[in-house]
Amino acid sequence: IDSLPAARLLLVVTYRPEFAHGWTNKGHYTQLRLDPLPPPSADVLLEALVGSDPALDPLRQLLVRRTEGNPFFLEESLRALVETGVLVGERGAHRLAKALGTIQVPATVRAVLAARIDRLSPEDKRLLQAASVIGADVPFPLLQAVAELSEDELRAGLARLQAAEFLYERTLFPDLEYTFKHALTHEVAYESLLQDQRRRLHARIVEAFETLYPDRLAEQSDWLAHHVVRGEVWAKTPQYLRPVTADPLQAAACWWRGEHNRAVEESLKDLSIGREFKDFSAQVSASFSLGQACHSLGDYPRAIEHLRRNVAALQGDVVRERFGLPGVAGVLSRAWLVSCLAERGDFGEATPLAAEAMAIAEAAGDPYSRVVADLAGAALSVAQGEPAGAIARLERSLALTEEQGIDPLFPLVAALLGHARLASGRVAEAVPLLEEAARRASALGLRANQPLRLAWLGDALLASGQLDLASGVARQALELARAQGERGHEAHVGRLAGDVAHRRTERTTAEAAYRAACALAGELGMRPLQARCHLALGALYGELGRRESARAELDRAAELFRAMAMSAWLARAETARAQLGAGS
Repeated sequence: IDSLPAARLLLVVTYRPEFAHGWTNKGHYTQLRLDPLPPPSADVLLEALVGSDPALDPLRQLLVRRTEGNPFFLEESLRALVETGVLVGERGAHRLAKALGTIQVPATVRAVLAARIDRLSPEDKRLLQAASVIGADVPFPLLQAVAELSEDELRAGLARLQAAEFLYERTLFPDLEYTFKHALTHEVAYESLLQDQRRRLHARIVEAFETLYPDRLAEQSDWLAHHVVRGEVWAKTPQYLRPVTADPLQAAACWWRGEHNRAVEESLKDLSIGREFKDFSAQVSASFSLGQACHSLGDYPRAIEHLRRNVAALQGDVVRERFGLPGVAGVLSRAWLVSCLAERGDFGEATPLAAEAMAIAEAAGDPYSRVVADLAGAALSVAQGEPAGAIARLERSLALTEEQGIDPLFPLVAALLGHARLASGRVAEAVPLLEEAARRASALGLRANQPLRLAWLGDALLASGQLDLASGVARQALELARAQGERGHEAHVGRLAGDVAHRRTERTTAEAAYRAACALAGELGMRPLQARCHLALGALYGELGRRESARAELDRAAELFRAMAMSAWLARAETARAQLGAGS
């Protein structure tokens, strides 16, 4: 772009409105906005496609109204009408073969594409679906390996898909490669597959690519990471899920690597495109990714907004669908919403949602979703100060992750189970489990929420009397939380730092740490953590003989615990308050 002023060259590019660039102020740059066609222009296009027969005027008006001037929607609608025998004749000279009153024009371009795909022969439909799992661009050798067809069968099937304008040849050298006519065609073909079919094809693609292109594994690590996650080839996650410095990453991979701000950016783009094309599936997955990333950033109100939208939408017939997520979208969205609400102490709203998540997961019979639902319910119990009820379900889920090979969920379950055991006084059992959770997360390259897992490990080390190790873990967790922008988890780590300093009788340092953690928790609306910090400050001030300050802190802690119905923690605050009074 920068070299163009000195060149006799016209460069034309297309991009969506959300694409960010730095060309606006360049004198040699001109932007031409492409809006949907106004009715007169849509009429011109339709006349070119179907002809000028006056008998077609009502159909043309119907199509313009239904497609809102989207040229791609117009073309696909007409192609569907030709395939179903509604229109007959040649391009530019069609005529109606059926009465207009019998014609049903689907309300969205997705519905048109889905119907066209369903009308393919079973063999051609399977081939198109296999191509969609590979990606928008489809190398012939890779498709042949995945589709498991002879070369003649494959070429014949591809010829038919090209004639139907689903695919076309993109390159001939160095390898023959095909591409989808439109991104939406690719998405609809992909979504027509059942989850198990997708998973098997993704896994087969990884194996085939490693065999065909062993010298290109590093070059295509991002692309392979996508297929590893979707194919649930967890053994290969350390090999491919690693940080990179170039090329856009999927929101899920960004979150996994702790790149939460980038995950938000990618998800917002996906959400914008989903809304533009009225793509329900894309909107669901993007809203979930936004909720997940915002949760990790400590932006709980924004996370709750996106996840609530999903929960409201995922009812009835679609409640058990995945929509491209590793588990049932209705379960995952409810589970992460429960986690956000628990951090804020909104237990009244969270409790029925946790029950809904479990009921949906059990009805779906999906192990991954069952574990996530268990995590949500257990996290809620622990946050309320009732860890005993969480331990049995977490032990069941930990066993399930091992039995089903759900490696990515092991660190999450093991960490929360260790945290629950510690809260129940089972310190000796908590330490090794939390160490294993942190180790496994690191081995998988799972950096998201690692600061919280480390904070829980620090708590266990402190409870076991390993002050130096606890202090080191707290420093590591704080550095990671700040590097990844995990502000809510930074507040948890700050409370741990206060506990470590308090145990070491470094009371000035402890006070500063508690105050900072309390302020950050208050800013983020994390009432349970805020109350715990007030409780810790009350105990600290009592030791220092600052009785009025101690009472004020303990009263504030009790007030918060009472408002959230956290009875176990309220009892601690009231006991501390009584002991302070007895000491006077």
